[in-house]
Amino acid sequence: MMNTTHPYRSEIKTETSTLLRIGFPVILAQLLQMSMNFVDTVMAGRLSPEDLAAVAVGSSVLMPFVVLCMGCMMAVTPIIAQNVGARELRQIGKNARQVLWLSQILALPSFFILRNLDLLLVLIGVTDDIIPIAAGYLKAISWGIFPVYAYAALRYVSEGLSVTRPAMYVALLGLLVNIPANYVLMYGKLGFPQLGAVGTGYASSIVYVVMFFGMLMFTYRFQPYQRFEIFKRFRWPEKKYLKELLGIGVPIGISSTMEVTMFAAVSLMVSTISTLAIAAHQVAINFAAMLFMIPFGLSVAISARVGNSIGRKRPDEARFRGFVGVGVCCCVMAVTATTIFLFPNQIASIYTDDVAVIDMAVQLLFMAAIFQLSDGLQVAGFGALRGLKDTTVPMYVNLVAYWVFGLPVAWVLGFKMGYGAPGLWIGLIAGLTIAGILHNLRFYLKTGKMVMEV
Repeated sequence: MMNTTHPYRSEIKTETSTLLRIGFPVILAQLLQMSMNFVDTVMAGRLSPEDLAAVAVGSSVLMPFVVLCMGCMMAVTPIIAQNVGARELRQIGKNARQVLWLSQILALPSFFILRNLDLLLVLIGVTDDIIPIAAGYLKAISWGIFPVYAYAALRYVSEGLSVTRPAMYVALLGLLVNIPANYVLMYGKLGFPQLGAVGTGYASSIVYVVMFFGMLMFTYRFQPYQRFEIFKRFRWPEKKYLKELLGIGVPIGISSTMEVTMFAAVSLMVSTISTLAIAAHQVAINFAAMLFMIPFGLSVAISARVGNSIGRKRPDEARFRGFVGVGVCCCVMAVTATTIFLFPNQIASIYTDDVAVIDMAVQLLFMAAIFQLSDGLQVAGFGALRGLKDTTVPMYVNLVAYWVFGLPVAWVLGFKMGYGAPGLWIGLIAGLTIAGILHNLRFYLKTGKMVMEV
């Protein structure tokens, strides 16, 4: 009998299995870190509306700084992945040391900025009774910026080496520390003063210290890492390595920040419509954010796999791995989209029992279902391009997709044409779809050219 098996079927199956093995722990680590924010919000809500609002405002102000700086450090993942492919073991250790320096260089201005944001809180219109609490929260959590950036640096090093489980276990440890630390400091237990929302900030700082030391101990003691000589010698920051990290990383940080701020801008626009719209939007966006962790985790794996192939000077293999990764992302997001389409009422009911909120949330969840594929497509495509160390053009793509098309479309449909919150969400879909198409088109053209040049 003739063998009709497709010649690439086994390779696709193997690559899919590898992607899931690398990406799944990243997904869980991200979800665990989101759980910490959820715990902070729930516990603050049990104190007072002012404490809850302060944590919400403080987290919103904190997020752009963290996303930008951690995006800059993410450059080390494709750099190290290419080092692995090229068998440049000593370069791995050097890049690991330099990204640790970069983490602290970035943490220093972040620390001082977070401690002096009172005027910004006034300018954005935060009510007077919330400002002191939110400012106190930001000052408290600023102490954790140094360790959390260092943790991120070590995590991204391991992700470049396709070792992703340790960060998952460390995130679980962080969550386990977060709950009792919040309880003691927020509510004033074990002889500590009751600090309210400010206690949440100090608890987060403690968690970040624990997470850093957990990741540091793993990196220091893990036997396969000994050959990289990460901690064998002390070296000051070196311009050559920092220049490469920032050259690749700054566009990643800006791209990520533009995406986050697009969603934040839409949330602000929704807040001008009605309280009902705000509540429904929060339900849909929170659920969509959790689902986004799936393609995000896979995109980390895609970056590492593509980077390994480029390091081995195998652009054909990089091309194959990139497109398998994109395909896997799209398949997974098709499943999540189908789930949302089939069970929107049940999903909305998890968050609220208000019938009016559920009805509007269902409309927005349908929109969220539509952009599942777009979101998966753009983050997977961007992940594949990161593996090529190609980040500057994708940054401009995101600028055009999110701020030139996405937000104006949202504003026109939401306000000028009167579609309200659903119209604003169509703007999100437009931005994500354009970014997804253009990122994947660039990966297709760039790897095609690289294959032709070999």
